[in-house]
Amino acid sequence: MTNGQLYTLDTNILVHYVPGDNVWIRVRDQYELLIRDPKPIIPVVISGELRSLAIQNGWGKQKLDQMEFCLGYFDIAFIESDSIILGYASIDAHFQKQGQALGKNDLWIAATTQALGATSLTTDRDFDRMDPLFINRDWIDPTIKK
Repeated sequence: MTNGQLYTLDTNILVHYVPGDNVWIRVRDQYELLIRDPKPIIPVVISGELRSLAIQNGWGKQKLDQMEFCLGYFDIAFIESDSIILGYASIDAHFQKQGQALGKNDLWIAATTQALGATSLTTDRDFDRMDPLFINRDWIDPTIKK
């Protein structure tokens, strides 16, 4: 079992988890996500994003069951902690001053990652400008099949 580094999972990682595609398998194995101690964290806003995607895309019972298992397996980080709220405010203010607004859910995900001292795993580039100033993130190229 792996010990040490804490990871937060971005929504797109879980979108690959639900069908169990090649991207998920690669990330799962590389980061040992199912045997890691501590378990990866899902910021609570991701639970809403993932459920919204399920509704939008009409996921069937099998995908919904897999989604619920995933959301129950990984630990959820709620946003009521002062460190997460202050992180949100500082990251948002920094980019607003630069005229570079960020998506509000991405801000909550980044603030959670920062407050936990975690590294965010993601397949998109939304967190590039926050790394390493506010968070650490590992970008996973979703086009690589193995």
